Amino acid sequence: MVLNVKGIILHGGAGTRLRPLTHTGPKQLIPVANKPISQYVLEDLIKAQIQDIAIVIGDVSPQKVKEHFADGARFGAKIVYVNQAEPKGIAHAVRLCRGFTKNDSFVVYLGDNLLKGGIKDYVKKFEESNFDAMILLCEVEHPQQFGVAMFDKQKRLTKLVEKPKEPPSNYALTGIYFFKPVIFDAIDKLKPSWRGELEITEALQRLIEEKYNVGYQFVEGWWKDTGTTEDILESNRLILDDLIPQIRGTVEDASSVQGRVAIGENTTIKRGALIRGPAIIGKDTTIEANTYIGPYTSIGDNVQIKRGEIENSIIMNHCTIDTTEKILDSLIGQHSTIITNHNRPKGLRLIVGENASIIL
Repeated sequence: MVLNVKGIILHGGAGTRLRPLTHTGPKQLIPVANKPISQYVLEDLIKAQIQDIAIVIGDVSPQKVKEHFADGARFGAKIVYVNQAEPKGIAHAVRLCRGFTKNDSFVVYLGDNLLKGGIKDYVKKFEESNFDAMILLCEVEHPQQFGVAMFDKQKRLTKLVEKPKEPPSNYALTGIYFFKPVIFDAIDKLKPSWRGELEITEALQRLIEEKYNVGYQFVEGWWKDTGTTEDILESNRLILDDLIPQIRGTVEDASSVQGRVAIGENTTIKRGALIRGPAIIGKDTTIEANTYIGPYTSIGDNVQIKRGEIENSIIMNHCTIDTTEKILDSLIGQHSTIITNHNRPKGLRLIVGENASIIL
């Protein structure tokens, strides 16, 4: 049975903390374990029997989002696109979807969030409740970096505080919200915050103050907001921890593969290479001899690795690596080439784009 709940995926934002990768595409399309982050979000909604989905796109390569997801048919969904021309906040993006949701309940899911176990059970709880809105909360070490929930002695939700210096609890709002249409009335009453945005926390707070029934659930397992390189690499590790081994390509020597490793079609692991899992390697890729791929590494499609040691890293599609250096804790964007030039003089010759960070 398909539930009468719609889905909204927020796919905007500049992704400034992930530059230079986000100079050429939205942060939500960065792959984790060889799958774009926002595809995990879409698949999570579909697993929760939500198939009618709007994707709110911003001004960072929106055509790439449309090229990847198209009309959603290949994923088993029906996708429409809503344009948010300016980054005016989550609540503003939600309001743009009023014509899409109409009188239905809906889930808002930030496209750069990952949640172990998914939202299927939470959707069911929301449907069976009398909540006007419901939020998911996760206990975090540094709540001052998030919107934080405050409770009374009866454990009722009383207030939501955005990035407080002195957090009232350790429970942060995840980027996943469940709403009935009354949320639009609350959003209509908002004024832009100091950031010039319509804040979804303020809309929720208004519902609380107006005595609407705002519920909450604590997430089980892990939740990640993949806003930084460190967050993406940690998400990669968490997903690879659950990797199911699968060899679809050619491994010339079985001893080259150790632990949980997934290898795609038409990929060749040459004799003399060593792949130590958990690790995933895409299709049409070649790993030459004298190459070491260490744990928690994801390598995309159409990659050539001639030499090198790589560990705890994400290598995206169409890359070439031929180096005697060790690559650790790295994100390597599509169509990149990394080589060691043994004939170069001592010193570095660099051409670096804006807002890049280089650690040598």
